[in-house]
Amino acid sequence: MIRTVISIALPVDERLLIQKNVISHGTGKKRICIVTGTHGDELEGQYVCFQLNKIVQENLDKLNGTIEIYPALNPLGIDSITRGIPNFDLDMNRIFPGNPDGTMAERVAYAIFQDLQGADMVIDIHSSNIFLREIPQVRVNVNTAERLVPYAKLLNTDFIWVHEAATVLEATLAHSLNTAGTPTLVVEMGVGMRINHGYGNRLVTGIFNLMHELGMWSEQDESHLISRPVVSVADKVSFLNAEASGIFLTEIRNNIIVDKGEEIGCIVNPLTGKVLQEVTATVHGLLFTLRAYPVVYQGSLLARIHQLDES
Repeated sequence: MIRTVISIALPVDERLLIQKNVISHGTGKKRICIVTGTHGDELEGQYVCFQLNKIVQENLDKLNGTIEIYPALNPLGIDSITRGIPNFDLDMNRIFPGNPDGTMAERVAYAIFQDLQGADMVIDIHSSNIFLREIPQVRVNVNTAERLVPYAKLLNTDFIWVHEAATVLEATLAHSLNTAGTPTLVVEMGVGMRINHGYGNRLVTGIFNLMHELGMWSEQDESHLISRPVVSVADKVSFLNAEASGIFLTEIRNNIIVDKGEEIGCIVNPLTGKVLQEVTATVHGLLFTLRAYPVVYQGSLLARIHQLDES
């Protein structure tokens, strides 16, 4: 059943409309919410929402509870291919839990937050931006790790990044919901403005695996199909940044193990034909983030590596 979360008047006789699809079956009382589209240039979640809708509706007898699917928390951003809310220069994921008496954006955030509160689980799906490519991963605040990491391990991703509390922005949807007692997992995968079907299918499998664990889905995928993610805690992540401005060239892909000193790529100057920087791994570990957009400036993030113990 399609339901409206909030409808707000816009100029020129238009309306901002945020909707969700609510699918219920059986006697179960548990509710899982799948949200995406907070950033208009992050599209991986659109495919996931489509597949979840399709599979659940074709196999309704396997559902025992309620799944709510929110494909577009920022429909204006999706329509205009912009990360934030157009004309407001505002990142929607920086204004939660919102304000019922605030600006239009704050009222929208408040309505979304109130609608999601009380769910047994919320999965907040993001892509990377257009500059970086991420392997499928779950990001968790260290303060909620003890409660959430066991659930994160069920989502069929390759990596779980447990952030230090200081790196978590308090005005995000996930932080606001977790603080209010609604368990929320943040998934990051892929690259901005693109859809990777393989990544999406893996996450769909993982969501059904999580639903089975919650007693909401009768069918369980065979355990060997569910990835066992690497869990990164404390200061195990190494950042590689550009030391010069230019064009970043690489022949490798992320989601591989690299050795300390191994070549990641190079930054070149097309005008002079000179190599400005040889980019090498600073640690032995899992390369989980890699630059996707070749133009870089001094300080640009090129890669992230989770350090593994050498044995």
